[in-house]
Amino acid sequence: MNVSDTELLIRSRTDPEAIGTLYDRHAPAVHSYLARRAGRHAAADLLSEVFVVAVQVRRRVRPHTSGSALPWLYGIAHNVVRTHLRSTTPRRTAADTDGVDWDAVDARVDAAAVAQELQMALSKLSDIERDLLLLVAWEQLTVTEAAAVLGITPTAARSRLHRARTHAAAALASITTGELT
Repeated sequence: MNVSDTELLIRSRTDPEAIGTLYDRHAPAVHSYLARRAGRHAAADLLSEVFVVAVQVRRRVRPHTSGSALPWLYGIAHNVVRTHLRSTTPRRTAADTDGVDWDAVDARVDAAAVAQELQMALSKLSDIERDLLLLVAWEQLTVTEAAAVLGITPTAARSRLHRARTHAAAALASITTGELT
């Protein structure tokens, strides 16, 4: 019988081995998330850290209404990446502050020129706008799930996602027309 993520999260409060089943289910998705934000080299170590934290905080977890443990795991991963980027890169340039693995962008986007334009457009977004846009577009989370990851309300997430899409589109338009702002 296939046990749901919600049941595993509840069971993990008294049985930490239930996190192992969640690891088996979700480690590839969380690893991809980490690799896109911190690079492939750091992703394996960060993945371990995500699940160590998951075991440590498992007694406080509240299952998400979607029934998936991914919003919770992405929330932990988001915090782990932020801490990692702060500790490994003391001073970054504007293009580097996003924590996105641009090799992954290149793999998804066919033309190198478009990847550069996308990188420039995303670098113009605020951290929360960029994270929200990437969680919804790349990680395929719902707006409600992405809101849970970022610790904001679904209403705020919808508003910020709309703003992020508008800002990204405007930035792309200004880049492609040569009117850099």
